[in-house]
Amino acid sequence: MVNDTNRVEDMASPNNGTATARETIVEIHSVCLPPKKTTFQKLKKRFADVFFPDDPLERFRNQTWRNKVILGLQSLFPIFTWGSQYDLKLFRSDVVSGLTIASLAIPQGISYAKLANLPPIVGLYSSFVPPLIYSILGSSKHLAVGPVSIASLVMGSMLSESVSPTQDPILYLKLAFTSTFFAGLFQASLGLLRLGFLIDFLSKPTLVGFTAGAAVIVSLQQLKGLLGIVHFTGKMQFIPVMSSVFNHRSEWSWETIVMGLGFLIILLTTRHISMRKPKLFWISAASPLASVVISTLLVFLIRNKTHAISFIGHLPKGLNPPSANMLYFNGTHLALAIKTGIITGVLSLTEGIAVGRTFASLKNYQVNGNKEMMAIGFMNMVGSCTSCYVTTGSFSRSAVNYNAGAKTAVSNIVLASTVLVTLLFLMPLFYYTPNLILAAIILTAVIGLIDYQAAYKLWKVDKFDFFTCMCAFFGVLLVSVPLGLAIAVVVSVIKILLHVTRPNTLEFGNIQGTQIYQSLKRYREASRVHGFLILAVESPIYFANSTYLQERILRWTREEETRIKDSNGSTLKCIVLDMTAVSSIDTSGIEALFELRRRLEKQSLQLVLVNPVGSVMEKLHKSKIIESLGLSGLYLTVGEAVADLSSTWKAHGQP
Repeated sequence: MVNDTNRVEDMASPNNGTATARETIVEIHSVCLPPKKTTFQKLKKRFADVFFPDDPLERFRNQTWRNKVILGLQSLFPIFTWGSQYDLKLFRSDVVSGLTIASLAIPQGISYAKLANLPPIVGLYSSFVPPLIYSILGSSKHLAVGPVSIASLVMGSMLSESVSPTQDPILYLKLAFTSTFFAGLFQASLGLLRLGFLIDFLSKPTLVGFTAGAAVIVSLQQLKGLLGIVHFTGKMQFIPVMSSVFNHRSEWSWETIVMGLGFLIILLTTRHISMRKPKLFWISAASPLASVVISTLLVFLIRNKTHAISFIGHLPKGLNPPSANMLYFNGTHLALAIKTGIITGVLSLTEGIAVGRTFASLKNYQVNGNKEMMAIGFMNMVGSCTSCYVTTGSFSRSAVNYNAGAKTAVSNIVLASTVLVTLLFLMPLFYYTPNLILAAIILTAVIGLIDYQAAYKLWKVDKFDFFTCMCAFFGVLLVSVPLGLAIAVVVSVIKILLHVTRPNTLEFGNIQGTQIYQSLKRYREASRVHGFLILAVESPIYFANSTYLQERILRWTREEETRIKDSNGSTLKCIVLDMTAVSSIDTSGIEALFELRRRLEKQSLQLVLVNPVGSVMEKLHKSKIIESLGLSGLYLTVGEAVADLSSTWKAHGQP
């Protein structure tokens, strides 16, 4: 739509609440429709923007068939990208980092398996096959994969609510493998269908609160091993756990407490040293395995003098046995396995991608989110068939991998090879490994998950985000792990709905001596323009907020008329609606604008729209609302609207 007036004189300019006439020349620009596109072209663009924002097919264009095949293999298997350039120098770095993370992964694997109420050997199985799969499919150079504390805790708490790992261990094991399969299937599907944006509903506040709450629960659960309690609750809530601790004081073992606290202090001290001096990362990385070796020797030497310290016992030697025949695809507990798989899949996927991107940014390379989803998903699907449970990228092991100088995913192959040697030859050495050292290792690992600084920042920046964080934290702590997460997600969705259904509207004024119009509340130098009420909407106009916006604008109008009446000011003549921030509009929004224009006309007020974006302009044009507004109902800027209308009123002798 093009305005007839090209040049305007005597534009009204506010000056401390009064308008003074000054001669100026303002060019009135037209508001154009976007280039014409077919419905198919619009859907194609929208589909590409949602599912293919990275344009993955771009590098295939103008390539020969041979190059396209090579590029396709590199896309599916990133190992083909860097494998051709691999040399002995890179291999030396990867061997060192692989051996270093193995020293951390072996004791952590055993510990986290117990956290999931699984046999300790399953933790080692899960540190062998998944790293091999990821080294072929993964796009991160530094991600070290294996069992992680949060996924282990969630799986253990959800499955044990319905099936006892001690009374029915075979069924429990079947459900764990089946949950892992569904976790992998869900993860791979997200990547294959490019639906990774769904995990964005787990906001940063939600994850901060959930992780902290889970870390506290994990820590409290380790009191069983640190105190030597035999009969301990299987519940995961704060009150039952603490009740169990104090109700079984007679089972506390002073030998276990002394040894456990001693090793816990050592592990925390080495962790603190490595955090203060990153070059000494190897101290923290080696301390878990060293603690396992020393504690095992101590228990072996004093085994005849005391029986108060419990130890792991026999662990079978050999490679991962196949477990495809144990997958549970029918029966009363199938829904539980699917639910557990989806929740642990989302959590482990979120952690894995976040860790991978963190270290990729430090080395200035890209990690493809969809490829990572497929890599982690296939890794878990294969793992479920080889006696593994849910695995992903671990922050602690990846940090060690990064600091140890890893160059490629070969470090994961070295890790898997080290675990392989352990499984084949070293399992008898873990017979006398005390449970207390496993508890101390878990405590040391999860204590860093309580990010109080992030929570404080949330409080300072956004109180609603802090409330979401606290909902997740106390939900996990007092209700249950899955319900705590669900509560936080619901609160996050409520926040989204509030933003959508109750968008922000602002009253604008002119900054004296300029053509700039900004919020009256934000800029003190901005002042109202006589005869105009200038409003801005900072949201798409949808069916969910169209009625609210209509009523809110009418309320602005009543308040402005009341203010003018009280101050004996000039009459309100025009409502200017700045639509710069209105990214889209639907039919309900268009109907609301029609109704708003009709109701304003009854009050002898004119409605003017300013700068609607292309897609909004197209819909307004097709709906005929532009025609109903007239030639002076649409402008490119607020300044041009004020100038043109002011001159028109003056030409007609209106004040």
